[in-house]
Amino acid sequence: MKHAKLQEINFDGIVGPSHNYAGLSLGNLAATSHAGDISHPRAAALQGLAKMRANMALGLQQGFLLPLPRPNEGFLAGLGLTQDDAVEPENRPLVAAAWSASAMWTANAATVSPAPDTADGRCHLTPANLVTMPHRAQEWRDTKAQLAIAFADEAAFALHDAVPPFFGDEGAANHMRFCADHSASGVEVFVFGRPGGAFPARQSLQASRAVARLHGLAPERTVFIEQNPFAIAAGAFHNDVVSVANGRVLFTHEEAFADREGAYEAIRVAFPELQVVEVPSSEVSLAEAIATYLFNAQLVSLPDGNMALVVPMESWNSTAVRGFLDRMMSGDGPIGGVIPVDVTQSMANGGGPACLRLRVVADPATVDPRFLLDEAKADTIASVIEVHWPESIEPAQIGSAELAGKVVTARAALLEKLDLDQLA
Repeated sequence: MKHAKLQEINFDGIVGPSHNYAGLSLGNLAATSHAGDISHPRAAALQGLAKMRANMALGLQQGFLLPLPRPNEGFLAGLGLTQDDAVEPENRPLVAAAWSASAMWTANAATVSPAPDTADGRCHLTPANLVTMPHRAQEWRDTKAQLAIAFADEAAFALHDAVPPFFGDEGAANHMRFCADHSASGVEVFVFGRPGGAFPARQSLQASRAVARLHGLAPERTVFIEQNPFAIAAGAFHNDVVSVANGRVLFTHEEAFADREGAYEAIRVAFPELQVVEVPSSEVSLAEAIATYLFNAQLVSLPDGNMALVVPMESWNSTAVRGFLDRMMSGDGPIGGVIPVDVTQSMANGGGPACLRLRVVADPATVDPRFLLDEAKADTIASVIEVHWPESIEPAQIGSAELAGKVVTARAALLEKLDLDQLA
């Protein structure tokens, strides 16, 4: 069944004013390799906004989610700490966690199942518990509060609590959907990892199965696939670092899944129309794919019916990756274009174009319009960022009362401009 009014809307996270490089994310090689660097929150937020504008220019529906309250004093209080405790080396990672702007990567905000896939015909959203990393485990309640406003129409949406924290769930970064059309019934694929490797396997099979049950997905149209443990060990901390799907197409690295052929076959059984665009290791090594975030791209359906890949500049500037992309575009495959974007500040902290967005298939008329972007609203957001976002943050400033005041004031200014003071 096709729902005529449904469209895919990308909800990008606005990069928060506390954006910094504390290197808190074990297994995320970009984040840990830039630990201690000076960050540039204003540039980061404007880069993200420019990506949103570029997608709107392509004719795509664009929404946004707001930065969460930072620094999170409640998080520190629960640990018996205050900002002043940042002077002690053993406390600095915990204080830095309270400042983390990682909610900007809304691919981890929730798992979303569109209305055509669910038993009750509503779009279901489950916030990710993100329990593997302390700096992210604090996010889900504030994320849910925001989702509850944006998707308040209970006839169209069902919003769940996070999966209990016994089982790690990292949201849409480990979830793919295949369909003939965004508004038609689809097949949902959950990618999980097994513990015991060099880095944490953040998505558990138990959490994936729980989300599928909560969303009322039909078993015959739901697939569970194991991520390649070698990919996790190489730095693919989420599936969206090595695979991305859209419509009938799976764009993936050869080494993405534990059982490559078994994974493709399992999807084809549920979705016979599957088209696999596989990048061989002989052309782009797993290490190069992860370093350039080739697969942490937005694979989008354009209004003219073609597909394009929105990639970070790091991919476009890689000789090996660029060679593959040029060959792909010169062929007759389903991906006809590549659009490079500059999200360098996010990339240095471990998130590319796909990390910055949560895909929601919905009727735009059922979404709170304050969360939908147009050029006038983009101008408003940009004006607040340019005035209030810090130009730079040095590691030693984390815990500073002066900087904390600026960060709180910046977020408050944005909420006021967008008439969303209820999230203060």
